[in-house]
Amino acid sequence: MPILTLAWKSLLNRRLTALLTLLSIALSVTLLLGVERLRVEAHTSFTNTLSGTDLIIGARGGSTQLLLYSVFRMGSATNNLSWNSYREFAERPEVAWTIPLSLGDSHRGYPVLGTNLDYFRYYRYANQRSLELASGRTFDGVHEAVLGAEVAARLGYALEQEIIIAHGSGAVSFIQHDDQPFRVVGILQPTGTPVDRTVHIPLEGWEAIHIGWIGGAPIPGRRITPEQALTRDLTPKSITAALVGLESRMSIFRMQREINEYRREPLQAILPGVALQELWSLIGMVERVLLVISGFVVVVGLVGLLTALLTGIDERRREMAILRSVGARPVHIFGLIIGEAGVLTLLGTSLGLGLLYLLLLFTQPIAESHFGLFFAIGFPTLVEFAILGAVLLAGLLAGAIPALRAYRNSLSDGMSVRI
Repeated sequence: MPILTLAWKSLLNRRLTALLTLLSIALSVTLLLGVERLRVEAHTSFTNTLSGTDLIIGARGGSTQLLLYSVFRMGSATNNLSWNSYREFAERPEVAWTIPLSLGDSHRGYPVLGTNLDYFRYYRYANQRSLELASGRTFDGVHEAVLGAEVAARLGYALEQEIIIAHGSGAVSFIQHDDQPFRVVGILQPTGTPVDRTVHIPLEGWEAIHIGWIGGAPIPGRRITPEQALTRDLTPKSITAALVGLESRMSIFRMQREINEYRREPLQAILPGVALQELWSLIGMVERVLLVISGFVVVVGLVGLLTALLTGIDERRREMAILRSVGARPVHIFGLIIGEAGVLTLLGTSLGLGLLYLLLLFTQPIAESHFGLFFAIGFPTLVEFAILGAVLLAGLLAGAIPALRAYRNSLSDGMSVRI
């Protein structure tokens, strides 16, 4: 304790240098812990996009591609799944529920999803959380729409507002389904998933706006009114994909094999959990790069600590000599320098942790509303404690270098004058 008290007083005498070193370590620790929090929450949000779904069925192709367009609304399907095949699997006794998905159109850059009411009953995310309405109701009529939270917020839409669906999934489309507008009847609560940026319409509405279309373009002179569309048979001929929930998980692999070997058309069934992990392994390189960069920032901060202590050794030769002359042993000098490094590192990590929580306090609502990431403000995790411990240990090791140099300085060297 006397050594630590002496180290503290010594730092106060060099408060400007100590403060700059302390700030460097604190900012480094804040960045490192912040990246760790971002990595964990991004991975959690990614894996929680879909929950409770046993299989995803679509046209045969890559599992990652099927996952991207059916769950994340990214990319496009190579082919569709016929309605008859979908109904055949949906009516199997081992199937508890299914959710049909039709994709390919958009509204002002946001994807439009054609589905049915089972979507709102059975779709789960983030550990079995169900979809909830912020206002309004689910669609009941053919030309009604339910908006994701981001769509409504970014475009400023409210209930009873009319919207026009554009053909194609691009941000800009020159072909509009303006002959059959949709009326907003519901807005969903934020979920932090692709649901937030999706416009949901009934499958019948999806079929209605494509009546008289061939090859992705309307037949001239075949435009119909919403009233005329209601008189037609709006049973889908095909869909893009389907989410499937089974009565028992014991039948997952058998059902997957039967779908993959289906002879009437080339289909595939994927396990969403496995596909999510495969996709994360492809894009997870970013998190590792961020951690490496943050680690180098911490190293730079510790190098600043080492530089400050080493520079101070030559300037404090007479101070060390006086301490030796009043009875301080070399081990005490060693302990003094180590103590200074330990105090600076401990205060730096503590300040860095405090800055992290302050940053989380201000950015939490922004991250949740704009990016779907929820940063919990709670006790540090074991990984974060391990990071703090590693930084503290690295600070002590960095302090050992100037401490050893001071330890070797003799009393005569300290009292002599260098020319």
